[in-house]
Amino acid sequence: MFRFILKRLGQTVIVLFFVVLFAFVVVRLAPGDPARVMAGDNASEETVEAIQETLGLNKSYPEQFLIYVKNIFKGDLGTSIQYKLPCAEIIFPRVLVSARLAFSTILLVIIFSIPLGVVAGAKRGSFTDFSAMGVAMIGQSLAPVWLCVFLIYIFSVKLNWLPAMGNGSGIKYVILPVVAMGMQHIAATTRMCRSEMIDVLSQDYITATRARGISRAEVQWKYALKNAMAPVITLLGLKLGGMLAGTIIVVTIFVWPGVGQMLSQAVSTRDYPLVQSGLMISAVLVATVNLIVDVINAMIDPRITLN
Repeated sequence: MFRFILKRLGQTVIVLFFVVLFAFVVVRLAPGDPARVMAGDNASEETVEAIQETLGLNKSYPEQFLIYVKNIFKGDLGTSIQYKLPCAEIIFPRVLVSARLAFSTILLVIIFSIPLGVVAGAKRGSFTDFSAMGVAMIGQSLAPVWLCVFLIYIFSVKLNWLPAMGNGSGIKYVILPVVAMGMQHIAATTRMCRSEMIDVLSQDYITATRARGISRAEVQWKYALKNAMAPVITLLGLKLGGMLAGTIIVVTIFVWPGVGQMLSQAVSTRDYPLVQSGLMISAVLVATVNLIVDVINAMIDPRITLN
């Protein structure tokens, strides 16, 4: 297990390096000059050149990249061009906001999708299976923008039960964005769980377990579910990583100052340091979640470490 984790850590470091390199190159290939944006359209060339020198944009790209990587190892993510603040002070509070929304959504997905998937897979072809898959199909068919507007109209405008926007401390601020984000994830995870349960329940060892007189419920929830969970956990990890990295549509509609909204604004203002650091932190979050998922899967199914 230790070698497995060490190998995955090495792979993660390599991935993060290429993410940093990719972010550095992409933001500089985008049209527009951040120095010109800061100086204004009517600024003189001398003013623009002075700002470029202050930001280090007058150096060659390899020099800029080496300076950026060196500063990362020092814990310096740079200074935002737009906010005039260290990038870390801007990013990490938004990471906490995104984490609150992401973990709440994943909890909702787990609570609903796994029981639905297990029951649907165990009762394949029944009315219960048909109903669960009907709910899943509806959930996957709902466009996030339409669902957000619908939820706001019903629960905020008509019923006045929940706030339409903001990220206050109460649970009422979380409900609508979590439901809006969770519907499609619940649908996809339910379908995955059902598919895996059908496959596991058809295995010979399950038939042998039933022949020993163990109840159907115990076979489903104790034996079959464990072996069906590896792909489901992987899917949940991918979804959690994506939500931590930033879901732009939902957080924009509900005015949640998350990572996705920050990156969108940083790109539009050509804020090189903030875009680079934001993408790097997002990659670290996704890589960390994937590493944890791989370790959990290896604990559930030890055969994974042999590969």
